Amino acid sequence: MPSRAPKRSPLTQRWSALRRWLANGRPGNCGHDASGQAIRDYFRHKAHGQGYTLSHSQQRVIDCMAQQASQLFGARAQTPVSLYLHGAVGRGKSWLLDGFFQALPTAQKQRVHFHAFFARLHKGMFNHREHDDALAVTLDELLDDCRVLCFDEFHVHDIGDAMLITGLFKALFQRGTLLLVTSNYPPEGLLPNPLYHARFKPVIDLINARMQVMEVGGPLDYRSHASNHAHQLFTQGHYVWPATPTQRQTLDLPPEGAPAIALAVGSRHVQTRLCDGRRVAFTFDDLCEQPTAVMDYLELCRRFDQWIIDDLPELDECSIAAQQRFINLIDVLYDQDKHLTLISRLPLREALGGNAIDLARTRSRLGQLQEIH
Repeated sequence: MPSRAPKRSPLTQRWSALRRWLANGRPGNCGHDASGQAIRDYFRHKAHGQGYTLSHSQQRVIDCMAQQASQLFGARAQTPVSLYLHGAVGRGKSWLLDGFFQALPTAQKQRVHFHAFFARLHKGMFNHREHDDALAVTLDELLDDCRVLCFDEFHVHDIGDAMLITGLFKALFQRGTLLLVTSNYPPEGLLPNPLYHARFKPVIDLINARMQVMEVGGPLDYRSHASNHAHQLFTQGHYVWPATPTQRQTLDLPPEGAPAIALAVGSRHVQTRLCDGRRVAFTFDDLCEQPTAVMDYLELCRRFDQWIIDDLPELDECSIAAQQRFINLIDVLYDQDKHLTLISRLPLREALGGNAIDLARTRSRLGQLQEIH
């Protein structure tokens, strides 16, 4: 679901008066200058409070974001050039995106994981398929008066999705929406399959023409920083191996080979091994060796907060399709901040072999779980 106004942290409260002042608009260049400075000050205090030293590339991005805020809320409001952030896993792309979203003095904004938005876009276009322009109608429904749209974890691996993304980006730019995107890939690295890459080049050209492309680099993996984990439910989860009967009993986990239970998800059923209140358990095969999709994982996240994924195999022994479903599943659980207990006979490093393109991100995220051995 799109992010709404977060709970009022001390940092947010500190800037609330300034945010209200900016949102009301000021004459001349006052709001223009103050809004950009508010973004810089917000990040400076946020980094200090979390014990970070901003890298040169992060500071460059913050300066760009400050210019965007100045243009959005200046005396002559205008839509700035959109922003595409790329870089290796854990270099602070999402941290920057979330900070900009939180500090921006407007309610006309949405921050959403690209998986989630694209799933709702597909569903909306199907519901409005009788309209001449189903995409426009769906965007009106999803975005309403949104001026700033933040996409986290943007990637493309399917040529069918790629064609829709072309229309989506064109429509967003035509609406005058300020678009901010994070990705592990530079634009030229999207849809790397050589069979389809050339057909996606118009989107790459559009991104390069209509967005400022910036790399977020540096030697530090910020996901390993302890202060990131304090309030994140996902990182309080566990990786349990080798999954002995004693471990299962001590941690109140389903026994090995627990019988399957049919669970309705939308118009069909998936198999689960435990369904108790807000707690649910699946095997890897239940979700990743079956034709499940991101929409299924999002629906399940609305119903369950505590997840158990049992019998994680050696991923490099699985099909690319199963590996990709697992990557998508972990993306959704991470973004929705669900408590995860992942169970395998193998150490995590041995289990997470494989050749799927986004597996590095999955390794980084699952590496934040507390190992029980």
